Amino acid sequence: MKTLISLMIIVAALDIVALRAQSDRPFIGADMIVFNARITTQSLTQPEASALAVKRGRIYAVGTDAEILGLKDNTTKVIDADGRRLIPGLMDAHVHVLNERNYNYNVRWDGVPTLERALEMLSEQAKRTPEGQWVKVIGGWSPYQFKENRYPTMEELRKAVPNRPSIVQYAYNRAFLNELAMKAVGVGTPRFPMFPGTVLEKDSQGNYTGVVDAYTFTFSTMEGMAPQPSFEEQVNSLTYVINDLNRFGVTSVIDAGSHWGYPEAFAPLQSLIKNNRLNIRVPFIDLQFSDVSGGTLVDAEIEAITRKAPISPGENIHPTMEHGYEYEGTGEVLRLALHDHENFDRPAVIVDKDSMRLYIEEDVTKLVKRRIPFREHISYNENITPFLDALEKVNRQTPFDGLRWSIEHAETISPENIERVKKLGGGIALDDKMALHGDGFIKTYSREKALHTPLLRRLVDSGIPLAMTTDGFRASSFNPWIGIGWTVSGKSVSGSEILAKENRLTRQEALKLFTLGAAWFSHDEHEKGRIAPGNLADFALLSADYFTIPEDEIKDVSSVLTVVDGRVVFGAGKYSSLAPRLSEVIPAWAPIKYFGGYYNTKSRVGRRN
Repeated sequence: MKTLISLMIIVAALDIVALRAQSDRPFIGADMIVFNARITTQSLTQPEASALAVKRGRIYAVGTDAEILGLKDNTTKVIDADGRRLIPGLMDAHVHVLNERNYNYNVRWDGVPTLERALEMLSEQAKRTPEGQWVKVIGGWSPYQFKENRYPTMEELRKAVPNRPSIVQYAYNRAFLNELAMKAVGVGTPRFPMFPGTVLEKDSQGNYTGVVDAYTFTFSTMEGMAPQPSFEEQVNSLTYVINDLNRFGVTSVIDAGSHWGYPEAFAPLQSLIKNNRLNIRVPFIDLQFSDVSGGTLVDAEIEAITRKAPISPGENIHPTMEHGYEYEGTGEVLRLALHDHENFDRPAVIVDKDSMRLYIEEDVTKLVKRRIPFREHISYNENITPFLDALEKVNRQTPFDGLRWSIEHAETISPENIERVKKLGGGIALDDKMALHGDGFIKTYSREKALHTPLLRRLVDSGIPLAMTTDGFRASSFNPWIGIGWTVSGKSVSGSEILAKENRLTRQEALKLFTLGAAWFSHDEHEKGRIAPGNLADFALLSADYFTIPEDEIKDVSSVLTVVDGRVVFGAGKYSSLAPRLSEVIPAWAPIKYFGGYYNTKSRVGRRN
């Protein structure tokens, strides 16, 4: 008995010594703490909080101010949110970042409220653009956003830019070229890229006016005929592209394919990574658009990732940031002949059904056998039906077995096809083009059809993997809040009602499509989209309280503080000093230097409630 008591005393003494030793150890605090916030966590276990703590790029504690401030030490960066709304970082699951290597060369009309001001911007830029360069507006705007509610006229554009080649491009629908630009691209000559569907407007005398109505491939080719940036300018452009995304609280994107394929297309991005200046996560899908080498796009993709620069689906090749630079498969075009260009100013492009079934069966079989995820651009239900016919046949012969795939855009998908996609384990990445171009859709199809395009309520209620995206920077603006505002208010940029009340979303649902919903498409829904312990430290502090401001003001929301991987990457107002300093814009005459990438964003730090 005495021996047992002695043993117990010894054990107790050792416990006391251990506790004292622990208390003598230095306390290790958080890398960053944000407090005094209104946090929307999107976590069912803890829907709201006021503070969070970050360590090594991940959130490790969420709670009250008192609880979280107790985790700071002398090295902790402590940020007072000043009562503002904090949300998980936005993720744009379909945007074309790598196509913007010439971003600095372009005048951005995104968000410009009047045509008068838009034309003034062109006139100002024409005076500083050197000889040999162009004055360009390449997508991101809509005539319906202007107070004047119309396109510019050729006379107005010639007056604004009298002595430099000029192109003003509206989405992938229409372009306006002055005489110098028409000469440069060879309008009326064999040099001009007359892809199917291209129409060159002529006046009553038979002369070309400079108005070009066409589809995607025509506009992409024309842009390649304009002066191109140097490598240094490409890297600088991507720096400002990413900064403008961060400005709206975007912390992660899926690059949905560029004009140049992997690995060559990623050289500017790799330069940012090398210099620790990549301030956004970039999972990507690859499109070997520029090199089919006599085969198909899918054959070229397989060649690229198995022989040219081997990489596995899901492999992250960023040296320090998780999901920083990660291969997510191929798309959004598997065959050029199957591309149903969405141009709401024209009737739907309907692909031959037999061709769709034949080519998709052939291409997708190759991808499934190699476990390569795939995404296909299909806007119209008439094309979705034969596409799904082919996928169902492939799945019977070569089971997908959990392989993730998706339809991109799917504006007019039917209830029946929604269920077919769900049964096959696929997802749908919608886009917000109806917010910018819905007024044109009404003219082409009818208001009644627009009110239920897409079937937002049915899609959300179906439980299918679902994201809302921008498809920026050409087909639409890169500002996700335009789309969020449209899904909630039902209004386009003109103020027109284009979504029926029963087809709209709650603010919570709309936010999830740009966060949790989007994360499924990059296989990281368990690490993104929530403010919760273990999740990646990606979040944004908003300029106004998204959940309480009037619906018409949602489109004007931006971020005052954006954090990626536990690092401040963007700050405005009182938080501007926390953000990294950007390199000077090059070239010195670049429109981005004078107008920025989005109209009047500097004035966006508004009220908190």
